[in-house]
Amino acid sequence: MFPWHQYLLALIFIVGGFFHLHKPYIYLKITPTYIPFKKTIVLVTGIIEMIAGFMLITKESQEYGAVLILILLLAFFSVHIHMLVNKKASLKLPKWALWGRLFLQFILIYWAFLYF
Repeated sequence: MFPWHQYLLALIFIVGGFFHLHKPYIYLKITPTYIPFKKTIVLVTGIIEMIAGFMLITKESQEYGAVLILILLLAFFSVHIHMLVNKKASLKLPKWALWGRLFLQFILIYWAFLYF
């Protein structure tokens, strides 16, 4: 049995990954223009997010799941910065919300580090 917050983090990534597959057009809008094969990247990162979430709540693989989550979060920094500097990619969110999303990355990174 894991602590409730570990299940919550896993759920966040499982649901987030599902939405990459279910509504990829949202993620395509925020993917930086310099990233090739955008649709493939969006779908693959969604699958990896779901795998990482499930790995986080499996005793034998929780550390690997945490590492995958950390790698994803580090990679997603470019998306959050792109959203800040590119009005079209901002999804019409206010600047404070975009800064909040960027700050949230640090909280999620810390959170994932708890499961090593």
